[in-house]
Amino acid sequence: MSIIVFSENRSEKIKKSSLEAVAYATNISKNTQQAVVSVSIGNVPNEELEILAKYGASKIISINAPEWQTHDSQAYAKLLNEITEKENASTIIFTNSNIGKAVAPRLSVRLKAALVSGIVSIPSSYSPLTLKRKSYNGGAFQNVQVKSPKAVLTLNPNSCEVVENPQAVNIENYTPNTPTNFQTKIESTDVTSGKIVLTEASIVVSGGRGLKSGDNWKPLEELADALGAGLACSRPVSDEGWRSHEEHVGQTGKIIAPDLYLAVGISGAIQHIGGVSASKVIVAIDRDKDAPIFKYADYGIVGDAFEVLPRLIESVKKFKNI
Repeated sequence: MSIIVFSENRSEKIKKSSLEAVAYATNISKNTQQAVVSVSIGNVPNEELEILAKYGASKIISINAPEWQTHDSQAYAKLLNEITEKENASTIIFTNSNIGKAVAPRLSVRLKAALVSGIVSIPSSYSPLTLKRKSYNGGAFQNVQVKSPKAVLTLNPNSCEVVENPQAVNIENYTPNTPTNFQTKIESTDVTSGKIVLTEASIVVSGGRGLKSGDNWKPLEELADALGAGLACSRPVSDEGWRSHEEHVGQTGKIIAPDLYLAVGISGAIQHIGGVSASKVIVAIDRDKDAPIFKYADYGIVGDAFEVLPRLIESVKKFKNI
C-alpha cells in the first residue's frame, strides 16, 4: 500500500505547500507503514524533484510530456486514478489550492473514496484515520473519521511542520495511458508583490483602510522590503483602487498562511480573517483598541500606524543591520 501526494509546481519549482503535503504524508506513513509516492506534472528538472525525496517521498513519478502542461481537472483525475491503481494507494493528498479543490472531488468519485477537505492538523488517530478540518470559515472545527478503504484529502497551509526525512532518490518518468483529450482547464493565478508570491511568503505585511490613502503606502512597502515580506491589502483598499486587486487577501481574495502576518490599519472584518486565520502569528497595529482584529491577533499595538511604522522600520533595520 502507498500514499500518493500530488506535488504542485510553479515556474519549474516545487511549491512550499507541496513540501508540507509530503511531510504530512510522511507522518501518516510512519504510523501505517505505507510508502510515500509523489506525483509531479510539468517540466520540473530532476534536481528540483529530488527535494521531494528529502522530505520523505520514497518514489517520485514525473509526467513532463508537453501535452500535459495544461491544467485539466478531468484529465488529471483520470491520470491520478490510473496512478492510484498502479501504486496500490489508499490515501491521495492534495493541497487545498485551486487545483486540489477541482481535482480531489472528481478523483474521490472515481475511487469511491472518502473526501476530507480543508484539513488543519496531523491526524489524531490512524486507526481509524481521524482528521481535523475547518468549517464555517474557520469559526468551527470538525473531527472526521475515515471509514472507507480509500481517502482523498486536501490540506490547508501550515497543517504540518515541514521536517526533513531523507529518502533515496527514485524518479520514474511516467507515460500515462490516460488519453489527453483535455476539456476543462484550471486557471491558477498567484498573487504577487514584486518577486514574492503571497501564498508562499513566510512573512506578509498588509495594509487596510486605516492608512487613509494609497499615497500612504510607502512606509508599508519599506517595512515589507526590510522584512523580505510579501505585500498585501484588505478588500476595501483594493475596492478603492489604492492597491491592486492582486494584493487583496481575505475570504473573497487570496487565502494565505504565512508564519507572520502583520496587519496595519485593518479593522478585522470576519471576511478578512477568513483568509488569514491560518497564519502562525498575527500582529495587529490599529489606533482603535476595540477593533475586532485584536480578538484574533497574537500581539497587538494600539497606536497610530503613521507613528508606529517608522519606529518599527527603524528597529527592523537595526536588528538586521541594514
